[in-house]
Amino acid sequence: MKKTSDKQKRIIRFIERFLVDKGYPPSIRDIQAGCNISSTSVVDYNLKILEERGYIRRHADVSRGITLPTRTSDSDSLVPVPVIGMIAAGEPIPVPTPDTWDVASVSETMEVPRELIRSRDSVYALRVKGMSMVDALINDGDIVLMQNVNAVENGEMAAVWLRTEKEATLKKVYVESDRIRLQPANEQMQPIYADHDNVEIQGRVIAVVRQVP
Repeated sequence: MKKTSDKQKRIIRFIERFLVDKGYPPSIRDIQAGCNISSTSVVDYNLKILEERGYIRRHADVSRGITLPTRTSDSDSLVPVPVIGMIAAGEPIPVPTPDTWDVASVSETMEVPRELIRSRDSVYALRVKGMSMVDALINDGDIVLMQNVNAVENGEMAAVWLRTEKEATLKKVYVESDRIRLQPANEQMQPIYADHDNVEIQGRVIAVVRQVP
């Protein structure tokens, strides 16, 4: 077996730190930035080598679908997640409350690798409608896995309910001094600015399941 390169060792260490700090796997762009690698294609090339050698596992249809085999003995097992609606401008997301959370009562569920869920509670899925997050590798028709939280850190991607406009949107959230900036990941679209009391966080993105044509 060929020797693992310094770059590949750096990628493994970054993935390990990211999992500990964030609780979910990094994307290829995260690895590129965090390891100072020239392009995403170089990252992908090295990830393929690491996968072939058994250092990582990759779920091909999942963005942030990188797992470390040594982290858990049941990383290959699947768990059901409720698909509770669509995220687009329109109706608020019907996020269940802790008292009513029951996967069995939801009409549609999907199975995802346990490693993506880890020990999180209240994880649900939403179908994406629109192209506002294409630069974050989220396309129209993809499914985002969400954790039901009411606050996120700057730069995290979240499902946001705008109370005045009565619209739900999927954006990166940035808290500024006098307002909140909801940033699309599409250079052709402008950010949305909203007052603090007009924004309700309904969940943060923990993974993306790509819909393959």
